[in-house]
Amino acid sequence: MKFLRIILSPTVFLYKAIIDMRNYLFDKGILRATKVDAKVISVGNLTVGGSGKTPTVIAVTKLLKNLGKSPGILSRGYGRNTKGYLLVSNENGILTSVDRSSDEMFMAASDCNVPAAVCERRVEGAKKFLKDTNIDSIVLDDAYQHRWIKRDLNILMMDQRFLHQTSSIRQKPLPLGNMREGFASIDRADVVVINRKFNKKREIPRKLAKYFEGKKIIHGYYKTAGIYDLKTNEHFEINEFEGQKSLIVCGIARPFSFLKVLEENRINFSNKLLFRDHQKYSNKEVQLIRKQFYSTNSHSVLTTQKDAVKLSKYSNELDDIDIYYLKIEIDFEEREEFKDKITRIYEH
Repeated sequence: MKFLRIILSPTVFLYKAIIDMRNYLFDKGILRATKVDAKVISVGNLTVGGSGKTPTVIAVTKLLKNLGKSPGILSRGYGRNTKGYLLVSNENGILTSVDRSSDEMFMAASDCNVPAAVCERRVEGAKKFLKDTNIDSIVLDDAYQHRWIKRDLNILMMDQRFLHQTSSIRQKPLPLGNMREGFASIDRADVVVINRKFNKKREIPRKLAKYFEGKKIIHGYYKTAGIYDLKTNEHFEINEFEGQKSLIVCGIARPFSFLKVLEENRINFSNKLLFRDHQKYSNKEVQLIRKQFYSTNSHSVLTTQKDAVKLSKYSNELDDIDIYYLKIEIDFEEREEFKDKITRIYEH
């Protein structure tokens, strides 16, 4: 992958030029966003994966429910095997499979128990979504760069660890680095959530501080909500797995935080299978898990919530193996200020 990025590095200037021109056309009103008949809250980032968008989408959606609103979640559905508009769930529950809807959308819809839909064209998707359900608010997943739909609140997620990699190639534009847009695009955000995950809070690097001036900054962090049985959904405290020899299965963009929480809770993660982000599990991977599990004499399989929604369809193939997933949620140090920013969009 690194070699491929180096080969494609000359196209960085072309990519940046296209992105800059597109943003210029929107900023000048030449390209215009469409307003839909609902309050719209967007959650996105400037980088490829790993900033905490999905946990934040879930947190915002649950907050809206607590405020008495009727929210729904709309995403493009990255990694799904379908195209176009698809209603994932409505007021009565899930309507389709994880493969057709995408792992993150299936997880969010199940966790929040709200209507959800996927569509590459967000304006078209929003209009159909509103027609199909009784929602009054839309939480847009991964939509910072999708400027065709007008939003009432634009939330930008930033990974604290990424911010401090100021000398890294990762802070270069795609395809050489990990940035979809440059730091100057922070200007479009109404709220910036700096997600420290399980790490200690750090100041914004001096080199980048100018981009955050005048912005409302919220500090996010991860907390564990326990471990759940994939088949029965039974809840366990994380300390019940202390010292246990588990096979760790993980297919997410940045497994660092997942492995870190295991380490901090003294869960042995030396025996692990790490797959690429949005891993599409098939019988091949399931048989690999079985082989690794038995050859290492593991007590159980421990995975992430995002992986769990995809592995659940292989419950029969894994019926002789105990499988659990770690549930991680995001919280905010300035919780009331964050809530207030969301509440205010309903005041006018």
